[in-house]
Amino acid sequence: MSTQHPTTPSRLAGHALVEALIAQGIDTVFGVPGESYLAVLDGFHEHAEKIRFVACRQEGGAAFMAEAQGKLTGKPGICFVTRGPGATNASIGLHTAFQDSTPMILFIGQVASDQRDREAFQEVDYRQMFGPGTLGMAKWVGEIHDPHRLPEYVARAFHTAMQGRPGPVVLVLPEDMLTQATTAPIVAPVAFAEAAPTPAALSTLRELLLAAKQPLVIAGGGGWTPAACADLQTFAEAWQLPVGCAFRFQDLFDNAHPLYAGDVGIGINPKLAQRVQDADLIIAIGPRLGEMTTGGYTLLQAPRPKQRLVHIHAGAEELGRVYTADLLINASMGCAATALKSLAAPAKAAWSAWTTAANADYQANLVPQPVAPMDMAEVIKTLDALLPEGTIYTNGAGNYSGWLHRFHRYTALHQHGRTQLAPTSGAMGYGVPAAVAASLLQSERWVVNIAGDGDFLMTGQELATATGYGAKKLLSIVVDNGTYGTIRMHQEREYPGRVSGSDLFNPDFAALAVAYGWRAAKVDSTAQFEPALREAIESGRPTLIHIKLDSDVITSRGTLSAIREAAHKRLGSS
Repeated sequence: MSTQHPTTPSRLAGHALVEALIAQGIDTVFGVPGESYLAVLDGFHEHAEKIRFVACRQEGGAAFMAEAQGKLTGKPGICFVTRGPGATNASIGLHTAFQDSTPMILFIGQVASDQRDREAFQEVDYRQMFGPGTLGMAKWVGEIHDPHRLPEYVARAFHTAMQGRPGPVVLVLPEDMLTQATTAPIVAPVAFAEAAPTPAALSTLRELLLAAKQPLVIAGGGGWTPAACADLQTFAEAWQLPVGCAFRFQDLFDNAHPLYAGDVGIGINPKLAQRVQDADLIIAIGPRLGEMTTGGYTLLQAPRPKQRLVHIHAGAEELGRVYTADLLINASMGCAATALKSLAAPAKAAWSAWTTAANADYQANLVPQPVAPMDMAEVIKTLDALLPEGTIYTNGAGNYSGWLHRFHRYTALHQHGRTQLAPTSGAMGYGVPAAVAASLLQSERWVVNIAGDGDFLMTGQELATATGYGAKKLLSIVVDNGTYGTIRMHQEREYPGRVSGSDLFNPDFAALAVAYGWRAAKVDSTAQFEPALREAIESGRPTLIHIKLDSDVITSRGTLSAIREAAHKRLGSS
């Protein structure tokens, strides 16, 4: 029988849920309202002075905003959606949080308990839909039937989302449960439980380092804090180690640091790819070593790399999952980085020339091949020149992001907080909602979204959310080449000249932005971009800059015509 707690005032369970979030330090949640959780919405009204509900225009956008919130704050990002269609729309953000190792909690309204298992209106079994597991979408899926246990479930959700490998949790809320009264006390804020490397593991790691001639650090994954990133830099400096950042985790190490080697992901610098293969010791701190970071499991051969491998990860289930390593260390990033910082280094590293060359390769990769009339490398460099350090950059999926990843120099987490919000899951439509969330959560910082034309129209309606909630230091730069560029590139490589399904028919993006209450400008040449950017910065209003790019300029390294020509030659000789 449920236990009442007479010392706690009785209130609706929906109100108790809002109180539980406030107790965990949450002051902003994202969502789309639904009749299945009206009691929670009433709770947000009751506690409006302590927490705000940001009403988004589509559940996918709301879930992306919550995922960005998790990246920015290190606490679970919070999203509320209704049952059925709301939950299925939100699943894209849940999947992104899972693959990106981002703490997040998705609350889903559910049909009333007495209607379950009848295929009631919009009814879905969320344990089946999001089933937890190594290839699921959530670390845990729970459904709350007893209002008096609601604080317990919320506390468990926060623990699960944050501990080990961070990730998303789903809590399902039957409508009738939320309208019941409860006196359940609110649970205290969760304390993050960390795992530390053992002395024996650290001793082995030091021995492997001292025996190495060409070591390389690859940092990535979730769970990083400013202190952990600072300790990582101290460790790298003490041992003079070159540091690469895993796919879309470029803000874990200062890109202007002389030890930085570049990003290990899509569009990798060919010289860095070769350096990963030539290394005799890889120290992977935090990344899962997934397909994007390993070049399709080729830079590191699975299951046994030719390089010696030390893999440090917060999730024990990730260690040995793909790669058989020389040393596996189960540790959270904070404890791991602190321990590494204290690892006694030799007076002089044997690989100083290797480290210097790694940074020289990175510096050379910053030099672009000029492109007319629109040079995207110059666009990125102009952004860097005119916007302050610590500006947050967001993007979704598409070849356009290659210019940002290659030419922008991200500052590290311990310097200004997170500055890169991008989906390692490759989810289109992430960038606009992530930028809106960042602008609302950290309004003192500039936020720049770089979006492709296909990417932008996935979630562009969230411009209305930015306008409605008063975002200001916010830019969206739409790179319009009239095609789903990544798919077109693959088509030309595999089926040259046979284009199908990748052409786009676009609206007037500038007029669309104005309709949403934004400023807008159109840019057709490199020379026009800087004046448009200066006006946007001075305006004090969200601004969209529409850039027209020739579809032949497909990546920061090549053209569609060159890819097509190479494919014809390859296929003609096969």
